[in-house]
Amino acid sequence: MVDVNQLLDEAIKETDNLQENEIFLIRDLFKGYVWNRIPVKDRLLLGTLFLNQVNRTGGNIQAIEKTSSNQQRYEKICK
Repeated sequence: MVDVNQLLDEAIKETDNLQENEIFLIRDLFKGYVWNRIPVKDRLLLGTLFLNQVNRTGGNIQAIEKTSSNQQRYEKICK
């Protein structure tokens, strides 16, 4: 059973390892096999929660455009 709040915490912590101006998708914050083991419904929920967290905190992560497959892209900015 996957705890989406725990995954959200892990994703937020992993953003500390990104370089300034680096563009990423949420799936980039997880190892491939870990991401593939997360059920699709939980991935969608994780995406929504991550976007809400980014918009609410106004930290050094900024939502930018979506990809052609409708995945939200983010950028780590300097604050």
